[in-house]
Amino acid sequence: MIISPSLLSADFANLEAEMEWFNKSSADWLHIDVMDGVFVPNISFGFPVLKHVARICEKPLDVHLMIVQPEKFVNEVKALGTYLMNVHYEACPHLHRVIGQIHEAGMKAGVTLNPATPVSVLEDIVCDVDLVLLMSVNPGFGGQKFIPHTLEKVASLRRMLDRTGSKALIEVDGGVNIETGRQLKAAGADVLVAGNYIFSAPDPAKACEMLSGL
Repeated sequence: MIISPSLLSADFANLEAEMEWFNKSSADWLHIDVMDGVFVPNISFGFPVLKHVARICEKPLDVHLMIVQPEKFVNEVKALGTYLMNVHYEACPHLHRVIGQIHEAGMKAGVTLNPATPVSVLEDIVCDVDLVLLMSVNPGFGGQKFIPHTLEKVASLRRMLDRTGSKALIEVDGGVNIETGRQLKAAGADVLVAGNYIFSAPDPAKACEMLSGL
């Protein structure tokens, strides 16, 4: 299981200390939620902060843009040294074009679905993306309760990937802990994003290790 701890839950007053344990942990990626206060009802952090994070992070960046018109920032995201750039289906009326822009910039491309968006909308794009992120909470805030229906969506998406031959990974974000993580793995998930469960743990590195071992 690939583990991508969410930077949104980190202690930004002690960011270098957070990155120190993170870099030594079993975590695979660093999940970065960029929010604009328009697409989602919150604002997180911008590129000046992320440049500092990218400088001290030693693992691949999993950048999730919860913003309108994400295609305007492909170059800025690439400049961070980003491994994977993820955009919302709901924010991209020309999704195929945006996925192409991300790939042309040399990054892996992901697409995210909000809880109320069915996986069937991906039928014509699923073979062009490297990852699909299913939100298991409504995006915008950390610490929300896991939406159980996500398990059915993961299983449905897994069937679509198998049927179409898509190699896309399935990532899930929201309310992830050991219990929900185990259920998500059984349903077919490949990548787990966890914020509060990891960063609020007495031993965050151990929490990463427990999720990795599912």
